[in-house]
Amino acid sequence: MTTAATGTPVRVVLVDDQELVRSGMRRILRRRDGFEIVAECGDGAELPAALAKHEVDVVLMDLRMRDVDGITATRRLTESGDGPPVLVLTTFDDDEMLSGALRAGAAGFLLKDSSADDLIRAVRTVATGESWLDPAVTGRVLSSYRTSTPAPPRAADSSHEALTAREHEVLLAMAAGRSNSEIASDLFISELTVKSHIGRIFTKLGLRDRAAAIVYAYDQGLVSPGRG
Repeated sequence: MTTAATGTPVRVVLVDDQELVRSGMRRILRRRDGFEIVAECGDGAELPAALAKHEVDVVLMDLRMRDVDGITATRRLTESGDGPPVLVLTTFDDDEMLSGALRAGAAGFLLKDSSADDLIRAVRTVATGESWLDPAVTGRVLSSYRTSTPAPPRAADSSHEALTAREHEVLLAMAAGRSNSEIASDLFISELTVKSHIGRIFTKLGLRDRAAAIVYAYDQGLVSPGRG
């Protein structure tokens, strides 16, 4: 995984059917700021070929595309098991689409009208293996997720009871959108310790990534939509 510490740029694939949008992303995600746009796709159908040709750290994915939409493309990438994380871009009123993207395995989502600084932070965050859920719509999206996703089996309802008190704190902090460094500062522990706790949380709860852990916390009622 590329990180700022390596001195190499974060390699990004842009997937959006609007050239104007891709042009705007290119102007923001500049090489001098630590990014490299290695490929551009006008549809989700073009993504597999781009990934086969380039090493990629993050896929920046639009949701609404004519042939293969962003949810389908994200699901296919997740099912392949070895693809880069996906950060989806959408408009403010796409709650149902965003909850679908989370079910498909997206690592996070960002509104298209977000600031350039937020886009930069979001891409960097997802490239390091964390999630980025835009706080402007997270509560609504996860509420939609809970409405449209069948309840988990009863055996899963109490699985969080296997967490230690500290792991439970870390899970709630993740659900609140805190980064690893922020969690470390809040709990007076090292980032390495935070990462260890997160790894054990994933294992105990059978979760694939940070976004899934955040969804789990909301789905099990550990955190309520709209609660900061």
